[in-house]
Amino acid sequence: MYKRLSAVMFPLTALLLIGALVWGYQENQEKNAILIKAENQYQRAFHDLSYHVERLHGELGNTLAVNSASNGMHRKGLVNVWRMTSEAQNEINQLPLTLLPFSKTEEFLSKISNFSYKAGIRDYAKKPLTDDELSNLKALYKSSGEISKDLQDVQNKVIGSRLRWMDVETALATENKAEDNSIIDGFKSVDKRVEGYPDLDWGPSVASIYDKRSVKMLGGTPVSVEDIKRKAIKFANAGSNAKVDVKEHGKNTKWPSYTATVSGSNNKQIISMDFTKNGGLLISYYDNREIGPAKVTLEEAVIKAEQFLKKKGYPHMTAVNADRYDNIGNLTFVTSQNDVLIYPEKMTIRIGLDTGTTVGFEASEYVNEHKDNRKIPKPKLTLAEVKKFLNSDFNENYHRMAWIKNDDSVEVLTYEFGGEVNGTQYRIYLNADDGIEESVEEIRPSSGVEQK
Repeated sequence: MYKRLSAVMFPLTALLLIGALVWGYQENQEKNAILIKAENQYQRAFHDLSYHVERLHGELGNTLAVNSASNGMHRKGLVNVWRMTSEAQNEINQLPLTLLPFSKTEEFLSKISNFSYKAGIRDYAKKPLTDDELSNLKALYKSSGEISKDLQDVQNKVIGSRLRWMDVETALATENKAEDNSIIDGFKSVDKRVEGYPDLDWGPSVASIYDKRSVKMLGGTPVSVEDIKRKAIKFANAGSNAKVDVKEHGKNTKWPSYTATVSGSNNKQIISMDFTKNGGLLISYYDNREIGPAKVTLEEAVIKAEQFLKKKGYPHMTAVNADRYDNIGNLTFVTSQNDVLIYPEKMTIRIGLDTGTTVGFEASEYVNEHKDNRKIPKPKLTLAEVKKFLNSDFNENYHRMAWIKNDDSVEVLTYEFGGEVNGTQYRIYLNADDGIEESVEEIRPSSGVEQK
């Protein structure tokens, strides 16, 4: 019996063992194939990065080599700089550098990219490169040459010692030192070098991208917790029995603020509000109530939001956009001054379409940008003169004056035109002084704001 059983089991066991070995071998081969593919991708991205930074250095040199009045070559060179920088940024994103300090270099490349793009697309006949911008290009040429040399040194070590990026990734992930840290040390050296570069004046259009606003920048006297409690109760229309809990955030930092939570006597309806510490200005408001089926239209919601804003101390606000998401209306309002819409002073209101009451309020942009009685100049061009700059196929629905920030983050007076071209609705903003297009926006068809 045992002989018969062993005669059956032995071949079966041997077969299973062979199958397991084959399966393990295949799994190991697939794993190795994946690792080899990842390593090849890392190597390609790194060598391409070194190449494009070297090309970036060369393009900056070419741009500086031509005559200072050679606008055409300046534009061509800056466009190439932007393209090379974008390629380098893309390759950095493909490398396993998330755990390696390389943020200074990434930010540096980002600023070069934005600077070259902004400078490369403008009208040089009206706004040629300034002396400061040419000085920036000289500094960038010198800096990019140093970074390129450092990357080439790392590249030579990678090739000469046959270093693997997979070892670097494992070392960074496990916080263990790799046998050869040439890659890690090289990238740390590059980032440290970039950190030591002096700050350049990138101009307002680039600086605004990296401008980190803080409530500390606001004027006003710091308010106390008790002041915030009173403000929260008043804004929420809470009764004397309401419970208010106030927490301070970012003490002794650039972001000091308060969060006030107001709950009714039944502790069910909870309203949360954020205030600046300086001046006690309301930044946001959120009503946590449950919203029922919609009974209010977007047009009615706009009217109710206007009433809410006027009651809360924001009398001169105009709705410029309205969208519906489920049973909530999201409305955008801007300040109106002497029939001119002030777009930087923007706030968003969320209306529950079941009752038409406000369930959300976000006013950080309004708080940061609001100015009393802005000085708005008279337009140099008449409406009839500006209309000549519109696309001949543009079918106008409305027009009005608007104060906006252009691509250079400079506030300008414009004529805003709403209409249709090629079957799509647009808002087009033309400079009130020279008719140049400052901005073009597509209008979503779901907008519930009647344009006039």
